[in-house]
Amino acid sequence: MTLHYAQTVVILRAPAVVDRYGNETSVRDWTRATRTTVRRVSVQPDASTEDTGDRPVVTSGWRLVTRRGVDVDLLPTDRVVALGRVLDVDGDVSRWTLGQRHHHTEARLKEVEG
Repeated sequence: MTLHYAQTVVILRAPAVVDRYGNETSVRDWTRATRTTVRRVSVQPDASTEDTGDRPVVTSGWRLVTRRGVDVDLLPTDRVVALGRVLDVDGDVSRWTLGQRHHHTEARLKEVEG
């Protein structure tokens, strides 16, 4: 095992909130989220931005990468607990292939403060 994939994360998956007419909304109920522990991944810093408008906002980027041959059940609507932070999945989860076989999985994560 390499030290590069030595981190453990927890995937949070929340059900959609149902409105009074019985329709699922895009809002998630994070109080009812399920937790799935994933070991031996790498979470590294990625691009970050700052906005100094009416309210200062810092968006910190992170990248989750699995080791070769490993996929994780991760959706764009999930959150990831890593490095003591709760991070949102930012966009689609990338599943890389090589020779028509799964090679590894990558996901951009973000934390917005402010």
